[in-house]
Amino acid sequence: MSGYGSTELVVDRREFAADGVLALTLRDPLGEPLPAWEPGAHLDVVLGPGLERQYSLCGDPADRSAWRIAVLREPAGRGGSAHVHAHLREGDKVRVRGPRNTFRLEPAPRYRFVAGGIGITPILPMLAAAEAAGAEWTLLYGGRTRRSMAFAGELARYGDRVTLAPEDETGLLDLPSVLDDVPEGTLVYCCGPGPLLDAAEARCPAGVLRVERFRPERRETGGDTAFEVELARSGRTLTVAPGVSVLDAVRAAGAEVLYSCTEGTCGTCETDVLAGEPDHRDSVLTEEERAAGGTMLICVSRCRGGRLVLDL
Repeated sequence: MSGYGSTELVVDRREFAADGVLALTLRDPLGEPLPAWEPGAHLDVVLGPGLERQYSLCGDPADRSAWRIAVLREPAGRGGSAHVHAHLREGDKVRVRGPRNTFRLEPAPRYRFVAGGIGITPILPMLAAAEAAGAEWTLLYGGRTRRSMAFAGELARYGDRVTLAPEDETGLLDLPSVLDDVPEGTLVYCCGPGPLLDAAEARCPAGVLRVERFRPERRETGGDTAFEVELARSGRTLTVAPGVSVLDAVRAAGAEVLYSCTEGTCGTCETDVLAGEPDHRDSVLTEEERAAGGTMLICVSRCRGGRLVLDL
């Protein structure tokens, strides 16, 4: 786990936004303004040795005095959410890195937003931004039960542009109502569990869907063979063996590189590719970005040929 660029903040407020969803307000201990951020950004939250998680900022980007995140307690998770719920209290200090944004709200005249469960967190500030820009938009927001749907009260101010769809009342989300017949110029933003994102990708017209995944996407890849990586800044050439990530290889060679999730979902280790063809295995880059081949996430992606040159 990398600690470069981390900042210590204090937990100023702790409250439940829904059943099982804990909202934390973070401030600078000295009251200094926090860095600016845009809708879609997330923080890397360092919870302990080997325990680092990414949480979307879901407050007001104009409020530089505080950041808000929300954490769903997942009993079958990997321990991050359980740690936050059990141990972080008001007045505690926590180290964070960021904000980092791999889910930016692109300008458009119309938006259709789809959120499932805790996937509402990056969408929430997007709604305010779309509203401020005068864009047309709607939100379809699903959850297991009404009581489990975070920030539902905040969404009431948007009236009938927001459709709440608790599964125990309405069944699965009615994606055809949102994703069929998408008007030209409309962008669709979707965040939530993997099956929801897969369903959205299967229905959405090419080029209009933007997603953020909490778990790695399963991708067909070109195998796991050895290849060479040249570090352009130092001129060193390394061999990346089967079963070894590019990230591990370059770190073992002494190169300093930021990283966090090691699963290809957070975007922290995105690195410029100067030559060679990456074998993209991440869940962050768009299809257009993968086709361009200008960057890669070195924690999971590999090489389709025998050699890559990286800006490291």
